[in-house]
Amino acid sequence: MKQIGANGWVGQGAITQMDELLAEHDGLVFFLVDENTHAHCLPILLAELSNLGEYEILEVPAGEESKCIEVVTNLWLALAEANADRNSLLINVGGGMITDLGGFLGSTYKRGIRFWHVPTSLLAMVDAAFGGKTGIDVNNIKNLVGTFLEADEVFVYPPFLQSLPERELRSGFAEVIKHGLIDGEILLKDALQSWNDQNFDAIIEWAVKVKVDIVDKDLFEQGLRKRLNLGHTLGHAVESYFLEKGTPILHGEAVAAGLLMESWLSHLLLMMETEVFHAIVRDIRKIFPDLYWPEKDDVSILYYLQYDKKNTAGTQRYALLKAIGDCVENVEVGLDESSMAVHWYRNLVYRL
Repeated sequence: MKQIGANGWVGQGAITQMDELLAEHDGLVFFLVDENTHAHCLPILLAELSNLGEYEILEVPAGEESKCIEVVTNLWLALAEANADRNSLLINVGGGMITDLGGFLGSTYKRGIRFWHVPTSLLAMVDAAFGGKTGIDVNNIKNLVGTFLEADEVFVYPPFLQSLPERELRSGFAEVIKHGLIDGEILLKDALQSWNDQNFDAIIEWAVKVKVDIVDKDLFEQGLRKRLNLGHTLGHAVESYFLEKGTPILHGEAVAAGLLMESWLSHLLLMMETEVFHAIVRDIRKIFPDLYWPEKDDVSILYYLQYDKKNTAGTQRYALLKAIGDCVENVEVGLDESSMAVHWYRNLVYRL
């Protein structure tokens, strides 16, 4: 097991470390799960926690649709009815939806209670569980409401990945690719090799360190941390689009689309070399052979750009690449250029 940052525990010994810390807790304990992690991950966790006393389980439906104010309200009331107080501990066991939702729940209930994350998906392990971003969706707008508050502890136990279908693993790998594009070409190659080998332990440690090192320098996303939004400006727009259509896709699938479009913008606006741009597209397409676009002439994802959190005075600001390992935040991009990127992506999908 390796400690990364002040509160991250990554590796086979993470649950043992969690059990040791539970011995120091004397308040009520609540587990937040969805029906999948309740069935497949929580029993593994509970079997290893000898220092866990009485606890209660809060379950929500799986899927992005649970990241909404109605579900949060029910959870607030459930905690209140169970007499949860400021000394209670909330343990969020699940993927990125659960860590976003549970972080928001923990940061707002009675103005904040302690919460831990136990990420069970690749996406949550390398990205969502770290960095202190919490959030819920409102009217299908991704993470419109949220807070900045880091989990007190994060326990990454890679064997949980064995319960995931390949589509979920692939979704999480979009964030690994993003970290590789931000951090450097050699590490991106290592990341892609880990996908080929289906061996994720070392790449999880590396990806967590990339994120934690950036967040430690800029928790509240005033500058450097905005680089971690690479692929997410248009990616979130794609994700919101499919949510509204009632046919949601996975977060990483939307991020993969965003990485493709924003690489195209990087080529157009920051003069990323043509060979590098084509290599990025080729490598992403190797892992994401299926891209999503439901209607050939529909480009209404542009509507959702107005809600992006990086916007300034109504102007879209992107994180883009000059080259692999050279990411630039706060790049001003006009709606015309964004529209061109969306058209390029749409045509890519229909050439497949």
